[in-house]
Order: sequence, then C-alpha cells, then structure tokens
Amino acid sequence: MDAGGRPLLPDSVLLDIFLHLDHVDVLSAGLVCRQWRAVARDEFLWKELFYRYYRVSREVPRHPAAVSWYDEFQRLYDTIPCVEVQVLKEHSDQVLHLSFSHSGCLFASCSKDCTVKIWSNELDISLQHSSNMRPYNWSYTQFSQFNSDDSLLLVSGVFVGPHNSSSGEIAVISMENFTLLSRVRNKPYDVFGCWLNETNLISGNLHRIGRVTSCSVLWLNNAFQGVESENVNVVKRLFKIQNLNASTIRTVMVADCSRYDSPDLLLDYEEQLAASSTSTCQVFDLGSDSEEEEAKPKQALEPAAQELPDEGGVVAEDGLQEFFGDIMEGHVRPAMTEMELETKVAELFVRNRTKPPELNLLPTDSSSKMKYLIFTTGCLTYSPHQIG
Repeated sequence: MDAGGRPLLPDSVLLDIFLHLDHVDVLSAGLVCRQWRAVARDEFLWKELFYRYYRVSREVPRHPAAVSWYDEFQRLYDTIPCVEVQVLKEHSDQVLHLSFSHSGCLFASCSKDCTVKIWSNELDISLQHSSNMRPYNWSYTQFSQFNSDDSLLLVSGVFVGPHNSSSGEIAVISMENFTLLSRVRNKPYDVFGCWLNETNLISGNLHRIGRVTSCSVLWLNNAFQGVESENVNVVKRLFKIQNLNASTIRTVMVADCSRYDSPDLLLDYEEQLAASSTSTCQVFDLGSDSEEEEAKPKQALEPAAQELPDEGGVVAEDGLQEFFGDIMEGHVRPAMTEMELETKVAELFVRNRTKPPELNLLPTDSSSKMKYLIFTTGCLTYSPHQIG
C-alpha cells in the first residue's frame, strides 16, 4: 500500500516476475507494474468499476466510512461472504427467518415446517436443538429473537384457533436446557413480538370497534410465568393505540438509543406532544393490568379522562354527546358515510378514554436506559405505510 492506502504489488511478487522472465519481458513487467500503480491511484476508474460491477445507480453515494472508492469496492467485494461452505438441510420446508445470538455463537431458524432449530455457529455448523410447535396447534414458526444475555429465545408463530381462525402466539425457550417456559397470545400474528429486557417481552392483542376501526393493545409479559401452566401469562398493559381504516400495529421492536450522542435526531418531548395533538391516527393509553379488565365495559369515566380536553378545548365527553346530538337532530354536514361516521365516533370515544401515563409502570433506577418502541402502522389504508 502507498501513503494514500492504495494497493501496490509487493516486492516478492515483483522479484518472482523478474526471475522468471527474460530481459524483454522484464521491461514489459515493469511497464505493467507502473500502469497498475497508476490505476490504483485513479479514483475515477475505481468509481467506474464500482458502479459497473455492482450495477447500482450513480446516485448512490459512497459509504461515509470509506476514504476512497477503492476502499468502497474492497469492502463490498472482499468482506461479504460469497463462498458456500455448508448446506443445512434439516428443515423440510421454506425457511422464513434467521436470528443470531448477541455472542455470535448460536443462531435460530424458523420455517414453514413448524419447527424452530437452534444451531451452533462453529467452523462446522451443528444442530443443537429442534422444537416442533405443531403439538401446540401452530401452523408455522415465523420469527425468533435472543434476549440480551442469550439465555432465552423468543419464538413467534401462527396459531390455528377454533374454526381454523389464525392468530399468533409467542413461545419462550430456555437456552440452558431447551425447555418451554411460557406461551403468550399474540394478535395479529404479524406483531411478531420482541424483548424489552432480559426477562420481559412485548406482545399484542387486537380489539375490533367497528368494520374499519380497531384498538391495538401492547402487553408486557414475564418470560417466567411463576404458575404451573405455561398457558397463563403474567401481563401488564403498556399501550392502547387507536387504529383507523382497518390498519393495525405490526412488527414491534425496541431500540436502545442511549449510546447515540445526537439527541437532535429525535423529537424532544414538547415537539412529540405537539405532533400527537394534531394527529388523529393513534391515541396512546396506559391502563389496566390484565386482559380480563380490558375486556370489561367501563360504566363510568375515570377522573383523569374527564379532564382531558380535545383539539377544540372542549371536554371529550361533551364533544361526544354533542356529536351524537347533531346526528339525532340532522345537523351533521356534510353527510357522512357509515365508515366516516364510525371513524369519527371511534376518535372521540378513544380520546374520551385516554389517561395520562403511569410513571411507575416500569422501574426507573439510575442504571435503566432510554428505550424506544418502534412499529409499523398507518392511518390512511390497511397496508402499513408509516413508522410509529
């Protein structure tokens, strides 16, 4: 390499060329070496080679960490595995997902054959364990994730319920003895689920309000149930989120952003409050501790909910009653379709039930880190088109 970090032919290679060539060829070899050194210093040629070899658009910039186009080409050509060293044929159907442990020593695979397999990532990859989920009425396994200390494995799959209805379920497997520790309901199944910390995971549930409106509830579950049956999960409600236009919360994940020193990349709390006050896509709510309480109809408003104003400065309860009064008297203009009416009622209803966050929901000691819940969602159509 020269002072600029560009490749040069080593002296041993040049000496080998000189020893095996006659005088005329030596002159030719010297010319080739000089030409190679010129090419190695030509950033334009490396840039052209990069775009032509990988057939990418010229609008794609160079990676910020690369100091030259040669480094960028070398990074993509030399550091990406391109040699098949082993074929794993233990799965009998399509493999849907792979996840690696944080240590890199293990990885898990999910498949349509309804098994989750745990592999040792040594020089020769070997199968450590295989769990068949069909006895639990699963259709297939679709996602897995190791917790932060690699002691537990979260496995998400599609559960076939009564009348062939498909929902989701999450299983937690111990990496010490590969035993099933718990099973958690997860609806819809494309919520997937994720770890919040070493021993708690997040799952979802869906409550239909009407034809196009629904409510997604995210639950905090204990991986160790502390009960005899693994089917009874220990839960606490984290968020209740309003869905519009048949959309639902999907693909939840937790990001630890405390290691980044650029808080300007994130909205501060006041900006988030201002953004949420002008948006009608979701309403966040922290509330009951159990799914049984969630399913019960509430007869009276909580005091905190009665004090919460809506966008016009009117108490939400009054707005809901006024809206129904306008409907009964025929004062609603312009005329609304059934879906528009349902959406409006759902917005007012959920705004009426919103409560302030419970600050003591999770322990906040000095060692706890700021974490962010990220998910796909939408407010315009069923297909997810927004990141929450």
